Amino acid sequence: MLEALPPYAFALFSAFLFALGDQVQAQGMPAMSARTGAALGIAASAVSFWLLAPWFLHVENFWHHGVLWFIAIGFIRPALSANLAIAGIHHLGPTLAGTLSSIAPLFGAAFGILLLGEVLTWPVAAGTMGIVLAVAVLAQSGRRQAVGWPAWALLLPIGAAMVRSTSHAVTKIGMLEIPDPYFAALISFTISAALTVTLEKLPRRGQKSRPLPIRAPGAAWFIASGVIFAVSVLSLNRALLTGEIITVVPIIAAAPVFTMALSVTFFKREKITPRTLLALALVLPSVIAIVVWG
Repeated sequence: MLEALPPYAFALFSAFLFALGDQVQAQGMPAMSARTGAALGIAASAVSFWLLAPWFLHVENFWHHGVLWFIAIGFIRPALSANLAIAGIHHLGPTLAGTLSSIAPLFGAAFGILLLGEVLTWPVAAGTMGIVLAVAVLAQSGRRQAVGWPAWALLLPIGAAMVRSTSHAVTKIGMLEIPDPYFAALISFTISAALTVTLEKLPRRGQKSRPLPIRAPGAAWFIASGVIFAVSVLSLNRALLTGEIITVVPIIAAAPVFTMALSVTFFKREKITPRTLLALALVLPSVIAIVVWG
């Protein structure tokens, strides 16, 4: 039954879950550092995939050379992209960092065209730009930061966006050889979890190595977000398997709109503002354009 769903349905569901995961993750941030929380979340995602192995794992995939694509992804996402994004927020503030990272669909379109020979139509291009503008509008809703950051720091959120888009393209290429969304996620998150957990456990300032604080305050929120992100990535990979990067990536990039909607309706962190309504007015027809004419 699920196989009959179109790629945009999986992409929309993935975007919603990314937004939900961000909201759940935010619940734990006051009690735990972002770096430690990220390690817990990525590890929880990897464990979730391994728990599904008795039902979904095809062992013969390990001996296929296409597994190298998924291993490569594990070294850059989410381990590298998450750290670049966090560093960008640290140096530039959430407003500017969020605005710059919203260009991810443009990288996605470039990779889709250059690496996979996909064709960008005018409706899809217009929809992509509409989503980029909508995310930029939402990013501008925070307080403006004082200008005091180094020029090189601008590359941090742009780099995070590029890494995310690169990982989508590489996943698509890998699944042309191993058409298994679950296996792609299992391998990449296992590598990424091993990398982030190892870095988190390295001794700091003369302190001894310590295990991940799975029982510390806030840990449960990051673990829960990791499970949500695992389901989201499965849905994303399913969209990439049958859809094109130039149509899937812009829909995934609309996740901040879902984040804002959840903040307003469920988590009560935000209020409806003209900026929120403008973002919705931009993203809804943009997604429709991509879905109908993509």
